[in-house]
Amino acid sequence: MKRDYLRLSDLSLPETQELFARARMLKEGRRAGRHEVTLAGRHLVCVFEKASTRTRLSFEAAMLGLGGTVTSLGAADSQLARGETIEDTARVVSRYADVIMLRTFGDDRLMAFARTSRVPVINGLSEGGHPVQLLADLLTVEERLGTIAGKRVAFVGDGACNMARSWMEAARLFGFTLTVGAPRGYTPPASELEPLRQHVRVMEGAEEAVAGAHVVVTDTWTSMGHEAEADRRRGALGPYQLNEALLSRASGDAIVLHCLPAHRGEEITDAVIDGPRSAVWDEAENRMHVQKALLEKLLLG
Repeated sequence: MKRDYLRLSDLSLPETQELFARARMLKEGRRAGRHEVTLAGRHLVCVFEKASTRTRLSFEAAMLGLGGTVTSLGAADSQLARGETIEDTARVVSRYADVIMLRTFGDDRLMAFARTSRVPVINGLSEGGHPVQLLADLLTVEERLGTIAGKRVAFVGDGACNMARSWMEAARLFGFTLTVGAPRGYTPPASELEPLRQHVRVMEGAEEAVAGAHVVVTDTWTSMGHEAEADRRRGALGPYQLNEALLSRASGDAIVLHCLPAHRGEEITDAVIDGPRSAVWDEAENRMHVQKALLEKLLLG
């Protein structure tokens, strides 16, 4: 049976740790000039209903780097733009592909696509989560700080965004404490927060949320599809900017993560994203390495 990767918890903790070990091996091999072709003859189709830089490039580089082939299909270039249903698109694409990555809007579209597809589907971003980004984030933390278990992670900004929600899922899976600093109206959905209260705390104060954190995470205040709310969001989230003063509240060895693209001067300052505690660029590179390991996992077992 096919296996989808739609949420972080679709892989168990031991499976995820095995995936990280494989990603590290592939990363080291690439830097040493060794290139494996474990996915030769396999084809990945990436379907984009939202714009992308890192997701597209990292998946293409991952599949090509393992000897496979890839097609990237934007909604505007497909019949999705002319009203074809998400289910019919899945039926057709899965006849051509060995694995599909879908970047979409609502989770209802993601679930409908996955139910209909004959081959594994990977969530390349949806409104409910961004699990492939979390794989890269967690690998980056382990590279910089060792195990994340028992550590404290702070997410500041829009606590209802997909990145915050995936970090919440990660807290229970990996056994760390997540503090979410967010204003009223931008806190995580209560239905998702309630089962995670042992691992996740929501605070209205940004400084309180960041105090003592080993990892400080933020994301854009205005995600795709929310552009009409940009001014209101900037007003509400302004006090949650990740700047040097806020970062000084964190642990002395704390690192900074941002999934990108960054709106410099809004959710994060130049001094922080370009500063000595930033792991943002390693985080971006690690998308490719963990996705190589994930593609192997779904296609080779």
